[in-house]
Amino acid sequence: MRNVKYLGRRKFREAAHLSSDGSLDMYEIMKAIYETTPETYIRPDHGRMIWDEKGRPGYGLYDRALGIAYLNGLWEALDKGQKR
Repeated sequence: MRNVKYLGRRKFREAAHLSSDGSLDMYEIMKAIYETTPETYIRPDHGRMIWDEKGRPGYGLYDRALGIAYLNGLWEALDKGQKR
């Protein structure tokens, strides 16, 4: 799962998972997944290299960890909202 920033026809850049960082509403995407295929697996796509991390480009551990934490937070909010 990845948010992207739309830059024009066939042009985009990968963005952080937060909706405001890109062009996609990550809450609405997670909501659609929650409502249609709640037993599916979701993982954050590529991660940026942040905080002086060294490793394979696109596989930054810290950014992917931040991404999955954000996605898990959205999922928990959807789950708790559904049960109320």
